[in-house]
Amino acid sequence: MILATGLYRASHLAAGVVAVTQHQRGRPLAWVALGVALAGSVAVFGTARARGWFGTGPAVADVVVVGGVLPFAVGAGDATTAEVAWVMMLGGSASAVAAVAFTRWAAVVGVVAGLCLVHAVGYRLTGAEVGVVAGNLNSIVSSAVLAAVFWWYLRRQGSLLDAATARVLTAEARRARLAERIAHHRALHDTVLATLTAIASGRAEPGAEPVRERCAREAAYLRRLVQQQTDGDPAPGTAAALEGAVRSAESLGLRVGAQYHAVPEIPAHAASALADATTEALNNVLRHSGTSHAYVTVTGRPEGEGLPLVVTVVDRGAGFDPEAEVKGFGLRCSVHARMREAGGAADVDSAPGEGTRVELRWPA
Repeated sequence: MILATGLYRASHLAAGVVAVTQHQRGRPLAWVALGVALAGSVAVFGTARARGWFGTGPAVADVVVVGGVLPFAVGAGDATTAEVAWVMMLGGSASAVAAVAFTRWAAVVGVVAGLCLVHAVGYRLTGAEVGVVAGNLNSIVSSAVLAAVFWWYLRRQGSLLDAATARVLTAEARRARLAERIAHHRALHDTVLATLTAIASGRAEPGAEPVRERCAREAAYLRRLVQQQTDGDPAPGTAAALEGAVRSAESLGLRVGAQYHAVPEIPAHAASALADATTEALNNVLRHSGTSHAYVTVTGRPEGEGLPLVVTVVDRGAGFDPEAEVKGFGLRCSVHARMREAGGAADVDSAPGEGTRVELRWPA
């Protein structure tokens, strides 16, 4: 609507430029009025373009100056009807701006009525015929009506589009939750159900150490699954990626205690980077900590901008001195660099004999 009303005003100003340069070159007041109209229009529409909407103050100033003051200023003295015609045209675009800028219908009606009164008086002072006056008043009223109708239509279409977008997002979220449930069902079939079936049929000895370790890993997975369902299904993309990192480490024999708290959905590249960095942090626990147990905490803070997400990987193993330790490829490239490239950050806190704490943040 800013563009449409701006182009409408530009057409009136173009007519004014032609009228003054071709027929009123000897009238200084006409040049002053044209300059005021141009400067005022640039100020009003430039401000609206920068803000994204018409402010009430600039719109009022436009109506008063362009729609009210200039017609009387140009028509002062012995001006003819033809000499004031170009400035009277500006009343139509002034009424269109008012129809878009003012939210109350009473204000719009009042502005249009005021403009009609001013222009009718101004034209009568020049001795204009009734048909000329009526045509000008019709232009003012019709401009306001058309602008109001177009503005209402655009807002209505925007509301319908927002509603359709919301329905699509809801449907996509529903499909994502269904896909996650199917993935969990498949995982349960391939792990917990397979283990229970093997024990029930006598093919696996419940007291055997490998079977006990497998049961411990699958019990941890079930606890996380129940927690996620209780917390209201964390975002499937992000939560699933991090859960995949945890289960990957568990498949290598590491016992992982994982907790998820208000996990937000973040961009796919960031979720992938967090999952890969988490995998490398857990691999480091396996390779260097001397312990078989790690703790992963995933926490979202929806109140911050960008839905920040923090993943913490902690072990109570051997630890190391970060100042003396030369960073290997894993920490340098697979953790720090990966998070930095995705717009996140990583911090490593450790001390000999005190274990290690790796914190991954997105965004940084």
